[in-house]
Amino acid sequence: MTKHTQAGNKAPQELLIDTEQLINAYYEKKPNIEQANERISFGTSGHRGSSFETSFNEDHVKAMALAVCEFRKQNGIEGPLFMGMDTHALSEPAHKTTLEVLAAYDVNVCIHQGNNFTPTPIISYSILQHNKNLPADSTKKADGIVITPSHNPPADGGFKYNPPNGGPADTSVTAWIEKRANEFLKSGTNKIKQKDSKQAIKSGQVKELDLISPYVKDLKNILNLDQVKASGLHIGADPLGGSSMAYWEPIAEYYGLDITVVNKEIDPRFAFMPLDKDGKIRMDCSSEYAMAGLLELKDKFDLAFANDPDADRHGIVTPNGLMNPNHYLSVAVWYLCQNRPLWSKNSGIGKTLVSSSMLDRVAKALGRKLYEVPVGFKWFVSGLLNGEYLFGGEESAGASFLRKDGTVWTTDKDGILLNLLAAEITAVSGKTPAKLYLELTEKFGTPIYQRLDAPANPTQKKVLSNLDPKLVTATRLAGDKITAILTKAPGNNAAIGGLKVVTDQGWFAARPSGTENIYKIYTESFKDQAHLKQIQEEAQALVNQTFKNAGVL
Repeated sequence: MTKHTQAGNKAPQELLIDTEQLINAYYEKKPNIEQANERISFGTSGHRGSSFETSFNEDHVKAMALAVCEFRKQNGIEGPLFMGMDTHALSEPAHKTTLEVLAAYDVNVCIHQGNNFTPTPIISYSILQHNKNLPADSTKKADGIVITPSHNPPADGGFKYNPPNGGPADTSVTAWIEKRANEFLKSGTNKIKQKDSKQAIKSGQVKELDLISPYVKDLKNILNLDQVKASGLHIGADPLGGSSMAYWEPIAEYYGLDITVVNKEIDPRFAFMPLDKDGKIRMDCSSEYAMAGLLELKDKFDLAFANDPDADRHGIVTPNGLMNPNHYLSVAVWYLCQNRPLWSKNSGIGKTLVSSSMLDRVAKALGRKLYEVPVGFKWFVSGLLNGEYLFGGEESAGASFLRKDGTVWTTDKDGILLNLLAAEITAVSGKTPAKLYLELTEKFGTPIYQRLDAPANPTQKKVLSNLDPKLVTATRLAGDKITAILTKAPGNNAAIGGLKVVTDQGWFAARPSGTENIYKIYTESFKDQAHLKQIQEEAQALVNQTFKNAGVL
C-alpha cells in the first residue's frame, strides 16, 4: 500500500464526518436484502458497516438483536446479557436500538451506569465472573453484546456477540445469527417489537451497574502492579478517544501508579486523530501513522501506550518508538512464562498462523507447546477458558492471558491488560519491552515481517479459501526446502481459509479478503530484506500457479 501524502498528520476538516447526517441515515436508510453489501455479514469480529452505505442501520441492528434473543432461547441462556459500546457515532443509537429489542423480548440486560461506554474486555470479564460458579448446564449463565466496529473509521458501526464462554462467538454461532437476522430483514423489521429503554431501566429489567471497580480491583490477581508503583515509572496513556477513557484514572488511583491520560477528548468524529497510512481516520493503535500524536510525546514518559475505541487492542510506545505487535507478543510470552510460577507446565501458547515465527522459537526455548490456529481470537476461547493456553495472541495487537493462579481472566482480547503488562515488564526487568525484544533477536534471530495485498477476483478468492494443498506443486521457497504446506491450522486442524507455506528460514500465508477483490499475503524472513522480497515474489507466483492449476487464471 502506497503511503498517503498526509499520513501521520492531523485529519483535515473536510475528512470529518457529519455525525448528525450519519445518525439520520441510521434511522432513515432501509437496506435492500437483494444487495449483498446491504445484508448482514459476520466476519471475525461481528458485523460492521456504515449507515451512509446502508450496511449498518436501525433495521440491521433490530434484526441482529432479535436473532440473539432467539439464539438465547434456543440454547437455554436465561441469565443477564452484559452490553457495552464504544465511542463511534453509530454506537449510541445502535446501543439504544439493541436495548429496546432485548427488553421487548424479556432479556435482562446489564449496562455500565451513567454513560455506557464499556470496553470489549470488560464485557468478557463480566460474563465470566457471573458464570464462574454456575454448573456447566445452568440456564442462568450470562452472555454479552458489544456495539463496536473496533478501530474502523468514524462512519462505521459494529455489532458483536459473546456467548457464555465470554469470547467472540464461533463460526457456527455467528452463521446462525447472520442467517436468522437476514431472514428478519427479508420479512420486514417493522414486526420486531421494541420497549422504551428508559422504562426498561426504571422497571429493573435493565440494570445499571458499576462495571469499572470490579475489573480494576481484580487486576492485582493477574498483574504485579505493586512493583510498577515501586518503580516510579512515568506512564502515558492514550485511549484514542475510546471506551478505555474511564478506566485509566481509577487504575492509577487504586494502585498508586503515575499514569497521565494524554488525551481526554471524546469526539465521535475523532477529529484529533492523525491520518493512517492510506489517508483515512482509523484508530489503529498498531499503526505508527495513527499513533503519531502519542509518538510525539514518547520522550516525556518512561513508557506510553494506547488502545483502540473498544480497548481490545494494545499499542506499546517506548523511547525507541512504537513496538511492532508481533515483537511485543514474543516479549510478553517470554516474560510471563518466567514470572508466573503457579502456571501449569502443561499450558501452551496460542498464536494465529499469520503471527511471527519468533513465537515458535520462544515457545521451543521455554519448553512450551505451541498451538497455531486460524485468524480470529475465537480460536483461543476454549483454551484460555480451560487453562490449556496460558496466552493467546494475534499479530493485529490483540491478546489475553491467565491470572497468576492459572485460571481464566478474559476470553476476548484485553488491550488494557496488555498495556499494563508492558509496565510490569519494565518495572520488574528494568528494561523496556523494546530492549527485551532486541535481546530475543540475539538469541533467536531477527525476523522481517510484512503484509502485502494482491488482486484476486471472486472465483479466485473462493479457490484460495477452499484450496486443495495438492494444487501446490512447489518444493522450495526462496531457495529453502518447503517443510510444510498448510490449509489447516496445526494447532487445532481447523481450515485456515487460505494457504501457508513454511521453510526453516521464512514463510508466507495467503488469505482472501472478505470485503475486497484482493488476497492478503503475510510474509516473514529470518534472513534479510532481499530474502523477504524473494519470498513475496515467489508467493504471488505460487498462488498464481495454483489458480492456473485450478483453471481460474
